Amino acid sequence: MLSDITTKFRKNIEKLSTFEKAVLVDKATERPFTGELLDVKEEGVFACRLCGAELYRSKDKFESHCGWPSFDDEIPGAVRRILDADGRRIEIVCASCGGHLGHVFEGEGMTPKNTRHCVNSVSLVFKSEEEASTDPDRAKAYVAGGCFWGVEHYLQQLEGVESVISGFMGGHVMHPDYYDVVRGGTGHLETVEVTYDPVRISYASIIKRFFEIHDPEQTNGQGPDIGSQYLSAVFVSSEAEANVVAELIGKLEANGYTIATQVLAKKEFFAADEGHQDYYEKKGTEPYCHGYVPRFEKRKS
Repeated sequence: MLSDITTKFRKNIEKLSTFEKAVLVDKATERPFTGELLDVKEEGVFACRLCGAELYRSKDKFESHCGWPSFDDEIPGAVRRILDADGRRIEIVCASCGGHLGHVFEGEGMTPKNTRHCVNSVSLVFKSEEEASTDPDRAKAYVAGGCFWGVEHYLQQLEGVESVISGFMGGHVMHPDYYDVVRGGTGHLETVEVTYDPVRISYASIIKRFFEIHDPEQTNGQGPDIGSQYLSAVFVSSEAEANVVAELIGKLEANGYTIATQVLAKKEFFAADEGHQDYYEKKGTEPYCHGYVPRFEKRKS
């Protein structure tokens, strides 16, 4: 069964107990009403025990009386559905590592969403709201959409976003400064690092807003800023994040947009100097090449 799990997580598998491995890797099921997370009602997030990817929020957990933790929704892109080996049920696995979670059922009428993710407690770890908010690696998003001043300005207005830092990503030069990147040749894009609280805002919400505050169709820069450092991109660090971005791009394309945004693997982020942080706040002005357009609400005219 190891072939079902991404190779990069094999060391994590070695740290699992025999029972944890039986469920997460070999797809066993824990006995009902025995899981330690069955009755957890505290605010927070439920993450994959194998890879740490965040899968569910407490607000989506409900009492189904089935004997296993139940959720009527997942964090967008975090859970993958596949046909079970029995040919009838739908198995759910962590989209980031492939670890077995349980099964999903629809049409039972237990909640308005009419969906029940029936999840093994042993497949999950719980982070309280306080723990999640102090986890430095829990929630960071990286996007590039032209001049980083404007992207920073709009994304830091979102409820649940804790900080937005302007910087550079994607190139081959270590510790570039602003003028190195402007002159070209470093391969970097002007990028922002968004640190957020996943209990209060989802990765999908941040990426959705990103697509609404710059022009994702422009191929040569952003607005009047022309050059490779101003291209549109989302840097992802997991399959779950890539799935979220792909889903949102699909919705935009269905609305008639031709998306030029690249989806790239996350690389090392280099923060710009202090003079390039909170630029518009310091100046007391509004961005000149960014603005809000509700692209997901209606088709392109």
